[in-house]
Amino acid sequence: MTANDSAASSEKEQKEADSSPVISSAKDGAIAGIAQYDVAIIGGGVAGYSAGMYAGRFGLKTILFAEKIGGTIMLTDEIANYPGFSMISGYDLAEKIRQHALEYGLKEVPARVAAVERKGSCFRLRSGKDGKDMVQAKTVIMATGTEWRKLDVPGEEKFTGRGVHYCALCDGAFYRDKTVAIIGGSDSAAKEALLLAQFAKKVYIIYRGEKIRPEPINERKVEAQENITVINNTHVTAIQGESKVMHVDLDTPYEGSDSLALDGVFVAIGHIALSDLAKQVGVTLNGKGEIGIDRQARTNVPGVFAAGDVADTNFKQAITGAAEGVTAAYGAYTYLNEQDIICACNDEDC
Repeated sequence: MTANDSAASSEKEQKEADSSPVISSAKDGAIAGIAQYDVAIIGGGVAGYSAGMYAGRFGLKTILFAEKIGGTIMLTDEIANYPGFSMISGYDLAEKIRQHALEYGLKEVPARVAAVERKGSCFRLRSGKDGKDMVQAKTVIMATGTEWRKLDVPGEEKFTGRGVHYCALCDGAFYRDKTVAIIGGSDSAAKEALLLAQFAKKVYIIYRGEKIRPEPINERKVEAQENITVINNTHVTAIQGESKVMHVDLDTPYEGSDSLALDGVFVAIGHIALSDLAKQVGVTLNGKGEIGIDRQARTNVPGVFAAGDVADTNFKQAITGAAEGVTAAYGAYTYLNEQDIICACNDEDC
């Protein structure tokens, strides 16, 4: 190996070391020190990575924790309302935003944050097995998103994965030439139904309200799709079957029967905000469990910001989540410039 080769090798090794997440790990109750960051982002969706990209542009030392890299938008088949793209898949959009963020030196940790606590002027985040991996941050951006809301009817849990599903893109292809139902009446439910209609011979949309309420363009598509039928003013009261789903019970008879034969049920009745970590540090939540933020994405707790579907904004889209992430990053940048924050606590017990 020449001297030039040796220098190049050393430089490469240093870059790889610099790009790796730096997290202190407690062993046998002892810890050498806890890595410190200006910003810790919790959540790996569009909002989280947009925040990470801008935090990097602002020159802030930033770490992002993502239990599921890309977030729920990865499960969206087609996106036609994100500015700059007439049509793009959720996977491709999420990956483009992620790669853009990584260009600005974002530290990415594919792990779930188990706990967040305030330590003096800073915050301590625990992740990894038994929460023994720790970092400290001067600010935290909560971009934890949501999870699918369950129907909470008999048979749902029993048949989950055996006829009950929550993602048409993930599982719709299993129902080619079969009969399925989407439970829900939102725009998301309509889009799920349209996707399922590409595989299933028959798709029912079962909705408890007077009329489904998708965006006009998707409503027209549903109406034009010959193998989609909408059943309004109806609740599913139970999901029945033996080894797999066979039919659902209805509280209002359809075509003279209170039972509807189905091969699969897809639930699309909204989401539940994943705000438990925010609650741990005293962040105010609304009645739906969403994090309250102002126009600067600030919460009631100084140094804590929130963005994306977990926040209490009414209109939840990929583009609004990205914008809130950017706003949160700017809020953190402004907060750090206005405060003289020192994370004096640098061991496990302080």
